[in-house]
Amino acid sequence: MSMRSRFRSLACGLGAGVAVAAMAMGASPASAETFKIGIVTFLSGQAAEAFGVPAANGAKTMIAGLNAGKLPAPYDTKGFGGMEIQPIIIDEAGGATKQVQELRNLIQREQVDAVVGYISSGDCLAVGPVAEELKALLILFDCGTPRIFEDNQFEYVFRTAAHATMDNVGLVRYMKDHDVKVGTYSAINQDYAWGHDSRNDFVAAMGQLYPEAKFEADLLPKFGAGQYGTEISALLRQGSDLVYSSNWGGDLQALVLQAGPRGLFKRSQVVFSAADHVLPALGDKMPDGTIIGARGAYGLMSEETPLNTWFQTTYTAEHGVYPVQAPYRVSQALLGLKTAIEKAMSENGGKKPTTDEIRAALKGSTWNSPGGQITMANGNGHQAIQDIAFGRTRYDADKKMVVIEDIGRYPAKCVNPPADMKANDWIKAGFPGAACN
Repeated sequence: MSMRSRFRSLACGLGAGVAVAAMAMGASPASAETFKIGIVTFLSGQAAEAFGVPAANGAKTMIAGLNAGKLPAPYDTKGFGGMEIQPIIIDEAGGATKQVQELRNLIQREQVDAVVGYISSGDCLAVGPVAEELKALLILFDCGTPRIFEDNQFEYVFRTAAHATMDNVGLVRYMKDHDVKVGTYSAINQDYAWGHDSRNDFVAAMGQLYPEAKFEADLLPKFGAGQYGTEISALLRQGSDLVYSSNWGGDLQALVLQAGPRGLFKRSQVVFSAADHVLPALGDKMPDGTIIGARGAYGLMSEETPLNTWFQTTYTAEHGVYPVQAPYRVSQALLGLKTAIEKAMSENGGKKPTTDEIRAALKGSTWNSPGGQITMANGNGHQAIQDIAFGRTRYDADKKMVVIEDIGRYPAKCVNPPADMKANDWIKAGFPGAACN
């Protein structure tokens, strides 16, 4: 039996049991219902180990906690408004064409109530119009390209995490605030939407905060390349003061493992816009002093709250490692969905809400997550903004893990564009309206 089938069978069994018990106890109509969610993340391929599987694990931890009513207030009611959450987890591997068909299958064959998913920016760009066509609720939990809502107007598509502009504006602000000297810099990024958009935002932000710095090597190996000998040689020959990369997943791990022994991290200050997710796997192979982000205030850079403490403790106990970016991001999507569903139920007499009732409640909403407050401020109320943190790596031999030092945090309105401006235009205009205090 496949992973998808096993998880569906377990979820169906749990959902049926809860429904029978609820009806026997005379519970509200909604409490006898289930809420079926498709969850899409990488379960195979280069993105699975460091990113996709942790996202699936984060979803399992959060859904189990919600169904059992174990989260701290205000999330201590069971499920979604009493409805048992029934997940179907599928693999994002295979490319955009396959994901379009998988989305149709989830909506039309499996008849899910909502889809929460997608890590790859290319996949997000492909599935958004399909969800809109089918009038199906789609919550993008991670992918970074700003183009999702800058180039489209959606009614049924939401992204419950900030896009990549935050990562790059925040990173350059952190460098400036921590007196990182940059006369020259180079970049290596994956050759697809995420890599291109990240590179463009980083270069534009450097133009504002480091106007005298010279941009040198601009390398774009294909996604999933895995081997970076040629690119590392080029970076070493160039000898820039700073090397920037938005690589992630297996590509990022490979870059670190190959560039470290060759001395790149000693020759240049290396900065990664999104790298906390590879720290558990890399351990002492991650060079000290590397500046990294986590695409939010997540993991080792998150702040202590009752909700975050519950999440970190529960996830670590269940999976044997602390949660990083992907588990945080899928969790905040699920909590945003819970908040919207329960708001809709409060307005419709406690019934299971329709897709249109849920999307109306989610639009422009605000909620708290393990990684901090999430606000659907941009994209006409469909695109989230949030705070972000950065720091420097150091391997702690006593703890046998990488720790993060010199942490700097930036509020959402400091590093995200306002609702009425495209991201790159905002950067090139000098960040008008940015509130960093």
